[in-house]
Amino acid sequence: MAFPTYSPYVIIGAGIHGLSTAYHLALELKARNKGDGRDIIIVDKAGIAAGATGIACGVVRNNYYQPAMRELMAHSVEVWESDVKAYSYHPVGYMQVSPASMHDDIASIYEQQQAIGYASTFIEGAADSDKYMKSILHDWQAQGITSILHEKKGGYANNTKAMYGLANKAEAEGVRIITGVTVTGFNQAGGAITAVETNRGTIACGQVVVAAGPWVRHFWDMLELPNTVAIKAADGTMHRDIPTWVYWSLQEGTLGVDPKLQVDNNGNMPPVIHVDSNAPLFSCEDGSLITSEMWGIYYKPDFHFGGVQGGAAPFKIDKAATDVAVDPYGPASPEFIVGAEFAHMWVSALAHCQKRFEGTMAKYKNEASGGIGCFTPDSFPIFDVFCQNCYLIADSNHGYKMLGVGKLVAAEIASSSKQRLLEPFRFSRYAEGKLHPVSNSPFPWS
Repeated sequence: MAFPTYSPYVIIGAGIHGLSTAYHLALELKARNKGDGRDIIIVDKAGIAAGATGIACGVVRNNYYQPAMRELMAHSVEVWESDVKAYSYHPVGYMQVSPASMHDDIASIYEQQQAIGYASTFIEGAADSDKYMKSILHDWQAQGITSILHEKKGGYANNTKAMYGLANKAEAEGVRIITGVTVTGFNQAGGAITAVETNRGTIACGQVVVAAGPWVRHFWDMLELPNTVAIKAADGTMHRDIPTWVYWSLQEGTLGVDPKLQVDNNGNMPPVIHVDSNAPLFSCEDGSLITSEMWGIYYKPDFHFGGVQGGAAPFKIDKAATDVAVDPYGPASPEFIVGAEFAHMWVSALAHCQKRFEGTMAKYKNEASGGIGCFTPDSFPIFDVFCQNCYLIADSNHGYKMLGVGKLVAAEIASSSKQRLLEPFRFSRYAEGKLHPVSNSPFPWS
């Protein structure tokens, strides 16, 4: 098939946001008699889920301290639930296990989950928390835990399998996915984008969607948008020259045990477990102190990864965003991959939480894992239109779980009407001081 020279809609990126937007836009256009999937092209320089989406942990949760994030995630969970088979979705639930310093934050999350009808259970007090965890996992032994927020919805999805399922749904609607296409620039006239330049030719277009994950900064630069931003604080003070983008190194890995090692007391797959703790963490190898500061991990049994898979809090890359080499991405990167220190900390934390993980350090898969995430100034997403007709999806590494964002973006594009759930994530929030509240979690995305 010949390379296209025109398409009404060009979507850049064949990861979760690009695929979801394309699929849902095809449905929206057809429902409104404005066209169909044949009007949509996705281009990707590599392939389907070849970037951050393809190595994502795949956790789906609604454990957010920010009301806007919580509502957006509840919407996304509904989209995951709409086709469990195609999305390779495992609705096992999600547990936030926390110390006293996080009690008020977690209690607020629970209250607001109840207000929006999101099913969850909140356990308070050290004794009751320990009893509750042992009723699910008999070998639970974490110290200093005073609350459990058990989301009955959520869970995880198999990353690439889910995306091929989504790609199949998009293609069934007529969407064309073209891989091996590198976007090199944009043609503009009158302040709007008129064409997308690529290594294989120029595609004239009416609408562009940038859904490029950690590569978003490159497209931001192509659009000649500012690399610093002024942010209005709660007291009205303007903080200027704040970098628009910062990269964080993501820490994830897999313990190469039989996934069935991590079953619950009834022999079933348990919820995804996220533990934040300020209890001292000691090595499961030699008993030495790893950290006396707050730490956090998440983990789940996963046959797709072939073991127990999860991660820990990321760390900022101490470089200007313009100096960070995103490519090669993920396991191929010679610079930003997890190493022995992560493995030592993460497996020791698993053993801190559950006795069954004691003595398993040797089973950690000694392979490159993780990647880098491109974060916004406040670590929350930006969903907005730039250059009149370029919809930019910058998920600030909240990405994989946010399957429903594409559905909302598609509705905005097809109807030209604003979606309430996306309004809190406009770029203008920085200048207007409409910032999201910050929790006490060690994770920048909580």
